[in-house]
Amino acid sequence: QVYVVFSEELQCWCRALVESVQCQAHGCQLRCFLVDYARYCYVASEKIRVLAGVFAKIPYRARKCRLHCTKPLTLHIDYCENTAKIGPARRWDTAAIQHFRTLVE
Repeated sequence: QVYVVFSEELQCWCRALVESVQCQAHGCQLRCFLVDYARYCYVASEKIRVLAGVFAKIPYRARKCRLHCTKPLTLHIDYCENTAKIGPARRWDTAAIQHFRTLVE
């Protein structure tokens, strides 16, 4: 389901997919993926609307994708043995993400 949310960062209404909902004492926050900007943002529940008919059929400008057979790596440092090895990681670190974005641009 695609919705329209108001992005404070972009200062405009954007099409979005709701990823998750976090309810707090002062209201709910929605984690959304902006399908035309390829960004994630948090939006208050009051700033979400249902997308009108024909606008829902317009293709997204951004797509979620993965690099085929590419796994994140990180540098594991052992201070006791004074060694460093590259090994698997659970997530990409910010330096690797920034380097990839630079290469793509």
